[in-house]
Amino acid sequence: MTFATTSIASVVLVALMTGGCALSPSPGNGGTKDPQHINAALDPTYKARRAVTGGAHVTWQYARSVYENPVNRPVSHITSLASLTLKSAGGLLRRVSIAAVQMPALNGDIPKISNAAPMNLVAFERTLDKTTGTRSNTGRIRFLVDGDEYFCRLVRAIDDASESIDIRTYIFDNDDYAVELADRLKARSNEAIRVRVMLDGLGTMQALQVDPESIPAQYRAPLSMRAYMSNESAVRLRINTNPWFTGDHTKTTIIDKKLAFVGGINIGREYRYDWHDLMMEVTGPVVDTLQHESDKAWARAGLLGDFANFVRFLKGKTRRADDGGYPIRVLQTRNFDSDIHKAQIAAIQNAQSYILIENAYFSDDRTVYELAKARARGVDVRVIIPAAGNHGVLNASNKMTINTLIRHGVRVYEYPGMSHVKAAIFDGWASVGSANFDKLSLKVNKELNLATSDPDTVAALLDQVFIPDMMMSREIREPIEVTAATRFVEIVVDELL
Repeated sequence: MTFATTSIASVVLVALMTGGCALSPSPGNGGTKDPQHINAALDPTYKARRAVTGGAHVTWQYARSVYENPVNRPVSHITSLASLTLKSAGGLLRRVSIAAVQMPALNGDIPKISNAAPMNLVAFERTLDKTTGTRSNTGRIRFLVDGDEYFCRLVRAIDDASESIDIRTYIFDNDDYAVELADRLKARSNEAIRVRVMLDGLGTMQALQVDPESIPAQYRAPLSMRAYMSNESAVRLRINTNPWFTGDHTKTTIIDKKLAFVGGINIGREYRYDWHDLMMEVTGPVVDTLQHESDKAWARAGLLGDFANFVRFLKGKTRRADDGGYPIRVLQTRNFDSDIHKAQIAAIQNAQSYILIENAYFSDDRTVYELAKARARGVDVRVIIPAAGNHGVLNASNKMTINTLIRHGVRVYEYPGMSHVKAAIFDGWASVGSANFDKLSLKVNKELNLATSDPDTVAALLDQVFIPDMMMSREIREPIEVTAATRFVEIVVDELL
């Protein structure tokens, strides 16, 4: 490992420590009364021990990403760097072109909404086959809006599991609600249920050091969730490394290889009580694909790394899920493969009637440019962004995005509070999952969305999410004031996040 390589890795890890989805949780309700944690409040050395443990986590994650990863994941390590380099260089050139030439060319009178007929969805699905190289599977989707609806359903599914529970998440926090769920998983593991939990190293590490403001005063978090979940249980836990600015931002939970939960909700108090968010309950043959992706990720996160991943790939997916359903397409962001971005850009370019997007992190210049082009040809384009974002630098980038969209006739709505929803509808084709509209999600991190043009499912997304969210949001009708500092931050965000 050369000095230059180590230095680059250091910069990457520091940058990642400033990113993520859960740095400033909002107030909420609830809390555990576990005596173990109440007693911890009486320990005068708790804060010091927590700081030391946090430092140890940073050091260990750094060492694994820089020194372990090239040994047992050499292919992943090299391809991550190559993919990041190519995507960053290409993205920089494209952003310069958009800012200097393409976006100014759209300036002028804003046309009226055309009220044109929507695009032909059958033809569009064929376009996606070619554009992304993916094929639709079949299954059924039910939307679970907000933490109360999702976690209540998740807990029932965990309690009803008869064989296996596979959790793949960006953040498994150490707050009171996360510990409550961990206790339930530990109990099920001791009842002969296979429980596997896979976390992103940096995503979880940064969350472990920040408590929600609403946390009960007497509560003190476990210093290590790995140690906590492993104690007196059969839970198997693996933590992903983070080479070259990459993370696993995917969020899937699969029960008995037949029922899956997919979307944007991590495990923690703010997701349970405070934020507006969205998950999908999924059944049908598409769950076999989700299980296969989870199994490969689990294998790659283990000691044998890329070799185990390759063996699992060769085994192929097994058929365990129930039959039936309608077409559902699995879209991902991986090294050299940005299916989510390609599919959503194609959807924007082909839309003729309307586009609806709700997302908390909106900094991708290509997407903003294509939305402006769509509005210029008469498409009704509407975007919902949270009023109280949880990340300062991305909030600054959102301001620039808001002003650009408004100047080009896009209607922008400010959702009251924090919305972590990641959903979009383009003329009846919907895409929902873990991906944000930023560089990390569209080009760098591992992400997973589900897409469908089933009319009943799209109507449910409209009725449960977009219509009520738009009704309770405030439309931003004039550009908002931005400072020189905000403009500078937006440039940095474009490059890093």
